[in-house]
Amino acid sequence: MEIRIGVGFDIHRLAEGRDLIIGGTKIDSDFGFIAHSDGDIFFHALTDALLGAVGFGDIGQLFPDTDKRWKNAPSNIFLEKARDIVYQRGYKISNIDAVIVLEKVKILPYREQIIDNTAKILNISKEKIFLKGKRFEGIDDIGKGEGGFCIVNTILMR
Repeated sequence: MEIRIGVGFDIHRLAEGRDLIIGGTKIDSDFGFIAHSDGDIFFHALTDALLGAVGFGDIGQLFPDTDKRWKNAPSNIFLEKARDIVYQRGYKISNIDAVIVLEKVKILPYREQIIDNTAKILNISKEKIFLKGKRFEGIDDIGKGEGGFCIVNTILMR
């Protein structure tokens, strides 16, 4: 048995008047991420974790922000591509563990929907996915509510 571990990270600033999308779920907020695509920090970090685990590069190589095709694109497109690469290389997703850091938005009310969306896209059971919402307790720009970030670890097996 071969085991591969991937780590993904994504960070974006927040601005008024944009939708806040996390894990394909629209979150109730007056602020959303400033990004070339929809700015979904969880799907971006998860895409990078999956691609990294199979040694395929990263989200910026596959979907560069200089390409107008990806302007305001839904991030499920990126995650679907990473899923296909993982499965084409013969791996199965064993575990996904993520930390989403936002100061003013609680993840808990949306956690199950985000997990459901992710499980459907990846064709895995919800029990393989866990999310934690954390705050920065007023420290730095993230703690002032000016942005958010996500860290994802994943384990693949073949």
